Amino acid sequence: MASALSPPRGPKGKGALPSHYYESFLEKKGPHDQDYKKFWAGLQGCTLYFYNSNRDSQHVEKLGLGAFVRLSDEAPGGSPRDPGIYFSLVLWNQEIKFKVESLESREMWKGFILTVVELRVPSNLTLLPGHLYMMAEALAKEEARRALEVPPCFLRVSRLEAQLLLERYPECGNLLLRPSGDGADDVSVTTRQTLHGTPVFRHYKVKREGSKYVIDVEDPLSCASLDAVVNYFVSNTNRRLVPFRLDEDYEKVLGHVEADKENGESVWVASSAPVAPGPGPAPASGGRKQLPPVPITPPPSQDKPPLLLNQNENYVIPIADAPAADYENEDVPSPSWQVVPKPRKLAKSLKPPIAPKPEPKGVNSGLAKKLAVGSVQALFPTTGFGSVHALGPAYQNTPVPFLIWKTIRLSKPS
Repeated sequence: MASALSPPRGPKGKGALPSHYYESFLEKKGPHDQDYKKFWAGLQGCTLYFYNSNRDSQHVEKLGLGAFVRLSDEAPGGSPRDPGIYFSLVLWNQEIKFKVESLESREMWKGFILTVVELRVPSNLTLLPGHLYMMAEALAKEEARRALEVPPCFLRVSRLEAQLLLERYPECGNLLLRPSGDGADDVSVTTRQTLHGTPVFRHYKVKREGSKYVIDVEDPLSCASLDAVVNYFVSNTNRRLVPFRLDEDYEKVLGHVEADKENGESVWVASSAPVAPGPGPAPASGGRKQLPPVPITPPPSQDKPPLLLNQNENYVIPIADAPAADYENEDVPSPSWQVVPKPRKLAKSLKPPIAPKPEPKGVNSGLAKKLAVGSVQALFPTTGFGSVHALGPAYQNTPVPFLIWKTIRLSKPS
């Protein structure tokens, strides 16, 4: 029994592939590379883009042709196991070597590179009529693209600033476009070359007439764009003049190439913005978490706490008003321990009363008592206490000074 036909599956959605003037596999070796690396390459504008495969929409490398000098063929490897065809691209500051699979592929790459750099279809290459037609189409697209954009060597600087830039950064080029000083839409071309060890600056005026740019020389030349003006100066000086490029093109978003889990295609993934690390060392991954630091509170005072008083000794602790604390927030913190003020020394410390000495028993004891009573009666004859016995039996053996004090107190009216 035949199974029912299922509807055809549509292609999975993916990023649109970029449009190139020419594209094919290309092996590249830079000045710092040890060996060739194979890419899918495409030419768009004056830039070569390199991809990991022909299904990727995001390039992994790119190479600008603004500092183009020449193309040259390289000798074959000489090994029967290496049937590759080699050629090199010489730029102002580096040389890139390429390897292709056939002579036709090498001629195609050289033809398209020369077309976009020189803005003309080369005639000294071994190409078929169909190939020349493809290059003519690429030339028309490139001319239309350049007519709408300003070349990278155009900077809005004055004449003096242009000379200073060319003198300070000779490795970036020696030809610069700038606005003309008359304030119109005209532009000026500033060049710098060395003659007998002395730098020589030249300035050329380019007039704007409608949509055309006319180079004001002995034989005026009309150009469709500013890029054509730059190309005229470069090609008519045997490429001694190189367009000035102060900064290279750099990516603004960090990303990486990642294989799609569903179809295995390489996809460009933009990395998320990293979180700014806080102060302190970063925690080690996979290890124990680092505990937060414990704040160390300094002691309230460097003085030692006062010694405790001896309870067996008699001290007089004066009671006085505590000094008022002066704080900005009117909040007095409680001390960590109770502060006991140090005792102050009195002028005269109180002494315990001295117990009376026992009277010696004998004949003179009765005489001493009679003398004491007589002295009291002599001092206070009108108190009515003619005898010590009037104070009671508890005061019979009391010393004389205390009896005098007691008598005076009893004599006072209540």
